[in-house]
Amino acid sequence: MTNHDRVPNRVTTARATTPRRPAAARPGTTRAATARAASARPAPAAVALALAGLLASAGCSGGSSAGSPAAGAVTAVPAALSPSASASGPSASATLLSPSPTTPTTSSGGSAGPTALPLTPDVTARLDTAVQRVLTEASVPGVIVNLSTPQGEYLKAFGVSDKVAGTAMVTGLNMRIGSETKTFTVTGLLRLVDQGKAGLDDPIGKYVSGVPNGDTITLRQLSDMRSGLFSYTQDEDFVAALQADPQRSFTPDQLLAYAFKHPVNFAPGAEFDYSNTNTVLIGKVIEKLGGQPLGEFLKKEVFDPADLGRTVFPTTNAFPQPHSQGYTNQTADGTIADATDWNPSWGWAAGAMISDQADMKKWAKVLATGTLLTPQTQAQRLQPQPSAVPDTWYGLGVFYNHGWIGHNGSLPGYQTVVVYLPSAQASLVVLLNTDITYKGSAPSTLFAKAITEVVSPGNVYDLPAAPAGGDEPSATADASVSTSVTPPVPSTA
Repeated sequence: MTNHDRVPNRVTTARATTPRRPAAARPGTTRAATARAASARPAPAAVALALAGLLASAGCSGGSSAGSPAAGAVTAVPAALSPSASASGPSASATLLSPSPTTPTTSSGGSAGPTALPLTPDVTARLDTAVQRVLTEASVPGVIVNLSTPQGEYLKAFGVSDKVAGTAMVTGLNMRIGSETKTFTVTGLLRLVDQGKAGLDDPIGKYVSGVPNGDTITLRQLSDMRSGLFSYTQDEDFVAALQADPQRSFTPDQLLAYAFKHPVNFAPGAEFDYSNTNTVLIGKVIEKLGGQPLGEFLKKEVFDPADLGRTVFPTTNAFPQPHSQGYTNQTADGTIADATDWNPSWGWAAGAMISDQADMKKWAKVLATGTLLTPQTQAQRLQPQPSAVPDTWYGLGVFYNHGWIGHNGSLPGYQTVVVYLPSAQASLVVLLNTDITYKGSAPSTLFAKAITEVVSPGNVYDLPAAPAGGDEPSATADASVSTSVTPPVPSTA
């Protein structure tokens, strides 16, 4: 995912080669590059839209200039997707309807059972301390945390929702959820599959004309980020237009035009590369087959059946009250700005949505368990494909992270983590009002990691941070799917 417009921006791109041996899926080799505004040279690859937000700035990897993002590209930290503790990961053909590690590991490498601790007063106190520590260390204005298990619930808000007014953060506020939108868009497509109106192996060219490789790229490859299409959020002209006017409204066709002027990054299905272009195309398919605007279709087919009364797909910068202010440094000069009312149309099907913690708690379980889909379709959704990082796996608009299933999201001013742990029947929702990284890590990842270290030490949610200094992080840094929609910042050189 790509972050909106941030000056000390950095975008990471993840690419993983499709396994050549059908028996076992193995993570492909990846080259991730971090682009900083201070850097004059373009990064070899970038994929910031990992799993949580809209900002996935997927480009191509391997040093190919065709997919290189502009220097200073924005970043949304990727979300890892590992349902298995083994180095090789689950079989590519495995059906993981409730993928919890068979031999889960703790953050220190020891084994532990894939369960969540009961929310005793002691555990609750430890959670309070962990959340407050991250809030302070990462200078996060405010955060909402909801951890729910059959044994109890932890629901609290910390910090402020408005830094100027000093208004306290409260649990009922609406928040922009960035790339979490992708989980809804892909679910909408899968509903059409279940209705017999589309097939996952249909070529995108059957529904949308003018797509590079449109006669061979399938709806499945769009959904699992293996199409090879260039992400429009990596296009310098798009970034310049967005930064020049964050209130501008973009149409889906305009977004696709930015992407289609670039050559494809690789042959369909050959590699993994997070691209916002993929999800925008899925949105176009939904509108054609559903016969109505994307937001209306999702309300009818996804929001209402899942009982999500506070979840909306905005078509303008309108933000339902009550909501939190959101703060970003993805600006042309790197200063911190209030991005609350920036127009999210550039994220569209990839990251424009708004919701609250109560709805996201429901959605975490619905998404992971497939309540809205047939068992056969949910099984296909959860078939893991290797991403660019070892032990990181992506399905159809969903990821696995050490037993947790879900997605993360990042949009200028906001970040989310919405995941479910089947082995403990636990859902975790983290909503915060900034996307400013701390020591290379997305603050949403820091909160989710700190929380799961306390309650599920055998299943610790974690995404690698970019190494300090330098533009060439290792393959394990920022290389998984990113969760944001923000575009890279164009080079000033």
